[in-house]
Amino acid sequence: MTKEEINGVPVAQAKEIKTKLGILLQKPDSAVDLVIPYSEKPEKPAKTQKPPLDEALQWRDSLDKILQNNYGLASFKSFLKSEFSEENLEFWLACEDYKKIKSPAKMAEKAKKIYEEFIQTEAPKEVNIDHFTKDITTKNLVEPSPSSFDVAQKRIYALMEKDSLPRFVRSEFYQELIK
Repeated sequence: MTKEEINGVPVAQAKEIKTKLGILLQKPDSAVDLVIPYSEKPEKPAKTQKPPLDEALQWRDSLDKILQNNYGLASFKSFLKSEFSEENLEFWLACEDYKKIKSPAKMAEKAKKIYEEFIQTEAPKEVNIDHFTKDITTKNLVEPSPSSFDVAQKRIYALMEKDSLPRFVRSEFYQELIK
């Protein structure tokens, strides 16, 4: 690394990144700026029927199958809330919504909201990701794109699959479903 580099990034590029991040992460100037319309709908109980036993049994081995089923998702979310650990699922779902955004302005707005809610240090619902992943995600937010949160989302998915899914399968929430 030379004097013209900061953490392996050329100084000119590092300054540009710093400027863009500063704009993205700046605090609102007024209370009006704090009122950003939140597009997520209020949580409603799942209107779907209890899944057939064979389908619910597949959830033991597949987080994907839980996330793709409205009843499974609602059950998994209720379980995580009961353990005060729903931030990982909420982050994963926010990333899925984020990927559907087409407008660059709306994408930047949503990226900022996700960053402030889940990624930044001391965020209200900070997810547990390593510094490397946090750094990559922060750099990706300089120019938000549908893949800006992919690395962090994959890490959180792996964490839910390895940690939350086995606890869910052992829980009363799941055991009641398969009776």
